[in-house]
Amino acid sequence: MKKDIRLLGLDFDGTILDSQKEFPPETVQAIRELEARGVAVSTSTGRGLAELRDYDEEVRAFHYGILASGGLVYDFRKQEIIYKHCLDLELALAVIEAGRAEQAMVHVLTIHGSGVLQDDLADMGQFQMGIYQPMFERVALPVTDVADFAREHAAEINKVNLYHRSPESRERTRERLAGLDMAAEDAETTSLEYAPKGISKAHGLRVLCQHLGVDIAKSAVIGDGPNDMEILQAAGFSIAMGNAAPEIQALADAVTLDNDHNGVVAAINKYFL
Repeated sequence: MKKDIRLLGLDFDGTILDSQKEFPPETVQAIRELEARGVAVSTSTGRGLAELRDYDEEVRAFHYGILASGGLVYDFRKQEIIYKHCLDLELALAVIEAGRAEQAMVHVLTIHGSGVLQDDLADMGQFQMGIYQPMFERVALPVTDVADFAREHAAEINKVNLYHRSPESRERTRERLAGLDMAAEDAETTSLEYAPKGISKAHGLRVLCQHLGVDIAKSAVIGDGPNDMEILQAAGFSIAMGNAAPEIQALADAVTLDNDHNGVVAAINKYFL
C-alpha cells in the first residue's frame, strides 16, 4: 500500500551510501521525483555540513538536512540554518579528556567544519574507521591539540565523536562520562557520539516537521544504525535497511533491501511513488 507522506528523512551512511561510500544516481532521481510530488526530502545523518562536501552534487537533490544527529537542521537550497543546538564547552572538554584517556580518536564537529588530532589521521583503521579515512583527509582539519580547537570554536560545537580501538574501550568511556548532562549514542563499530542533552535525529525530525507545518504522523524515515533507533520510532512510518541489525529491523514498520542493493530506491518505489 502506498503511504501518504509529506516528509521523508534518509540516513546517509549504511542507508543512501553503499558499502564503498558511493551515492547511487538512481537515489538522486527518486528524491527528485518525490519532491516533484510535493514530498519534502531531508538527510538524517550524524555527519555535519563539512562531511557532506564529497557529495555536493548529490546533496543538491535534497531540500533539507537533519545534520549532526539533530543538532543542526539546514536548508540546502537557501544555505540557511533553520535550527542549531551546540554543546557546552566544558562538557565538550570532558568528552575530549575521556577519549584521550582511552587513546581514542577524538573528532570535534562544528557547524561548518571539524578538527581531529593530526597523528590519528595517519591510520584510522586502528579506530575501526578506515573506510572514512579518505574523506577525513579531505575535509577534517588536522590539529595538534583537539581541546584547543574546541576552545577556539566554543560557540559552534555540534557534538564530539569518539572513535575507539575496541568495544571494551567504548564501554569504559561510557562509564567515565555517565551522569553528565549529555546525549550519548553508539555509532559505527566502536564509536560514541556526544551531543547536547535532548538532541537526536528524532529531535531534528520534530524541529523540521514544525518548521514545515507537517504533522509528524505524515513523516517517514529510512535508516540502519543505532543512532536511527529513536527517529524510526518517532516517524509516522519507518523503514529499516536490510543491512540493519535485527533489533533495529524489529523497530521498523517495514524492511527494505540492503545498501548494496539500493534499498532506499526500492523502498521509495514500493511505498511512496
